[in-house]
Amino acid sequence: MRAAVRTTQPGPPRRWPPPAQPVAEAKPAKARAPITSLLKSLKSFKFRLAGGPPLAPTTKAFKSYAETCASILRLCSAAASSTPSASASAPTTSSSNLPLVLSIHAHALVSGLTADGSVASHLLTAYAAFARAADRNQAFHDCVTVGAASPFTYDFMVREHVKAGDIVSARRLFDGMPERSVVSYTTMVDALMKRGSVRDAVELYRQCPLCSVPFFTAMIAGFVLNEHHKDALGVFHEMLSCGVSPNEITLVSVIKACIGAGEFDLAMSIVGLAIKSNLFEKNLGVRNSLITLFLRKGDTGSARRVFDEMETRDVVSWTALLDVYAELGDLDGARHVLDAMPERNEVSWGTLIARHEQKGNAEEARILYSEMLADGCRPNISCFSSVLGACASLQDLRSGERIHAQALKMAFSSNVFVSSALIDMYCKCKQLPDAQRIFYSLPQKNIVCWNSLISGYSYNTKMVEAEKLFKKLPARNAASWNSIISGYAQNRQFVDALKSFHAMLASGQTPGEITFSSVLLACANLCSIEIGKMAHAKIIKLGVEESVFVGTALSDMYAKSGDLDSSKRVFYEMPKRNDVAWTAMIQGLAENGFAEESILLFEDMMPAGITPNEHTFLAILFACSHSGLVERAMHYFEMMQACGISPKAKHYTCMVDVLARAGRLEEAEDLLLRIGSKSEANSWAALLSACNIYRNKEMGERAAKRLQELEKDNTAGSVLLSNMYASCGKWKDAAEMRILMKGINLKKDGGCSWVQIRGQYQAFFSWKTKHPLLLDVYEMLDLLTCELTA
Repeated sequence: MRAAVRTTQPGPPRRWPPPAQPVAEAKPAKARAPITSLLKSLKSFKFRLAGGPPLAPTTKAFKSYAETCASILRLCSAAASSTPSASASAPTTSSSNLPLVLSIHAHALVSGLTADGSVASHLLTAYAAFARAADRNQAFHDCVTVGAASPFTYDFMVREHVKAGDIVSARRLFDGMPERSVVSYTTMVDALMKRGSVRDAVELYRQCPLCSVPFFTAMIAGFVLNEHHKDALGVFHEMLSCGVSPNEITLVSVIKACIGAGEFDLAMSIVGLAIKSNLFEKNLGVRNSLITLFLRKGDTGSARRVFDEMETRDVVSWTALLDVYAELGDLDGARHVLDAMPERNEVSWGTLIARHEQKGNAEEARILYSEMLADGCRPNISCFSSVLGACASLQDLRSGERIHAQALKMAFSSNVFVSSALIDMYCKCKQLPDAQRIFYSLPQKNIVCWNSLISGYSYNTKMVEAEKLFKKLPARNAASWNSIISGYAQNRQFVDALKSFHAMLASGQTPGEITFSSVLLACANLCSIEIGKMAHAKIIKLGVEESVFVGTALSDMYAKSGDLDSSKRVFYEMPKRNDVAWTAMIQGLAENGFAEESILLFEDMMPAGITPNEHTFLAILFACSHSGLVERAMHYFEMMQACGISPKAKHYTCMVDVLARAGRLEEAEDLLLRIGSKSEANSWAALLSACNIYRNKEMGERAAKRLQELEKDNTAGSVLLSNMYASCGKWKDAAEMRILMKGINLKKDGGCSWVQIRGQYQAFFSWKTKHPLLLDVYEMLDLLTCELTA
């Protein structure tokens, strides 16, 4: 649930303009002292510390001495900040002035100078400049102890904790502040939003009685970052109501919020406000946002025109243009833009990598990642997530492990988004122990990590483990339910999929397109048209019936349930149909015996601008097979190869079935012998079945032998061969085959049937006699038999 903004529960009234804030004594001077003057001051002060007479504690002398100390500390801070080597990796060797700062601190403690606010503030900034966090914290503690802590001191320490990533310490210090300034509120709101703690940030937003442009901007940008675009627009409206004029950073965030909320007209009004405020021409960020706005509106021509009219461009401008081509599906054009960029960064590379990964070009995404590293760019979180997704699609464990090592080296492996991608990659590569180790080693797990491992268990047919983990979820969202429901459906546990769907509805969670696709798949395989119709009604109520995925699943469900009229009505009412939708309808007609209508629909597919895929050809070959249309099947088989689609084993199986059903057994066997290793067990089973029909004992024996070689545990070949011997009057051979099956412990798969009673499925298996109502069932069956024979 999105966090409500302040308008729903108003807090203390805001005051505008805000009260004047205390002037920060430690504000660095714009013009630094020359280096000679710096050295002279340092030498003079060192001499005074070494042998100068003690100062009388008079007010004037004490204040003068405090100002001298503060000046020296300020100069040391400036020198440390300007030294390239002053970094966290080498804090003690960055400058020779650090001992002087430590001496001043010690002298200040002895002489009582820490009670002076200016000295205390400059001590903090000096230690921060030298990356001495422990000394900085001690100086702040001393400052608070003697009562010299000013609002600037608290604001500075809150900001330092946030910069170090220690949000807990920052919040603890913020809550203990005697007087909070709008600077501290802004710092905390920004930090909480970046961490994803939206509710906590909204709570502080309501409490703050003050307001400023950075404060509102931090709130708006935070909502945009967490994809709460409507709430961001609500804060912007309140900002204008308070009379606060936005700056260019605010407008960029608001335009992003408009894009995310689909409020394109409002976004154009914001652009007009930027032009009126004279921020459009002189600010690149606003113009870059305009490119993205036009792109999301689908007006790629205007986006390109804005880019061409820009006198100056930065890497963000080029990246936005790259995204224009990627959005159009012209990934080659996007690559040309990348090559033409005068400067590339990780965002530019990451955009193209992500687009290739989303379009299914996993191999190209992996290649681009390698080129990015060769170009000297450091991958960010988005790059790692995208390239790991590509490795998962390719099931490329070796590359995935190498990228995992890079993420560890760059300290990104503990990031929840990178960790989720790693879990998914290891699961897709069948390395569940590695995925589990990453999951359980995470100090903080978000819902994405939980969902990734649940989906990973489902992908590896570990539904018991998936269900256990699902029950342990601290909080469930739609993706969590989708993971478990689709897992059951993919593992053909359709009854459990429907039970989980009902539990999802009972929990109050709203199902989406992915949910309905899995539910309708379960209904189709269970021939449960009642639940399918209920799901259809829910789809219409939620307004997702226009989705091509949902429409395809609905059409397939009705076709598999035998309701072809409903199936065709759903198909023809779809506003947009892709190759999958056409294939599902063609197959539905073929499976229900309407081969001619299926062929006519296939003939209409290409004129409609849809190119058939390998599954489409499989469906049409199936239709020809069950209608005895040998010549048509051969025509479509040749057409498939002309379209650049290489026949798979299933296509050859269909062709063998077509020829075998028509009695052309020699041609079917020649085809199987010609393709050699591409043949599958089902191909020889189809030939053996036809040999049984046409009583061709010799060929049947050859087919059975080949079937046994491909699948040793497959009982179909032995059963079919035994039946063929029996149909040919070879009773001795048939008996020997049955004895052979018993000797090697081969058993024919038993039959299964089920019935739905009051929403519950009752399954009956021919080999299982432990149903709790078995005796009642047989008593009723005997009663019905007596009634029929009476």
